[in-house]
Amino acid sequence: MIVSRQAWLFSLGFAGLVSLLVHAPAAADAIDGEWCLADGQRMSIRGPAIVTPAGTATTGNYTRHAFTYTAPAADPAAGTAIAMRLIDDDTLHLSTAAQPLEVWRRCEEVVS
Repeated sequence: MIVSRQAWLFSLGFAGLVSLLVHAPAAADAIDGEWCLADGQRMSIRGPAIVTPAGTATTGNYTRHAFTYTAPAADPAAGTAIAMRLIDDDTLHLSTAAQPLEVWRRCEEVVS
């Protein structure tokens, strides 16, 4: 079977496009995930479940781009209303009435 040069180039270009789409990193357009603060604090959000920076597992009010909860009794800020908003795929703003805005970053994955 003889394949024209145009058909061959089209097939090659199409295969390249498919490869780019398959191997492109997924966009994380949800607040779910592991979050880190520059001082080493970490927290984890999975739907309405959160592990707070103090390490306490609790639940809160979840939307795809925001999360609110009241700090549990075991946390240093017990009883404080905490609000978070996803700014972009890798940036989260955390605020309370008593402290300045904190900028959290999505934790980098550790590859071994």
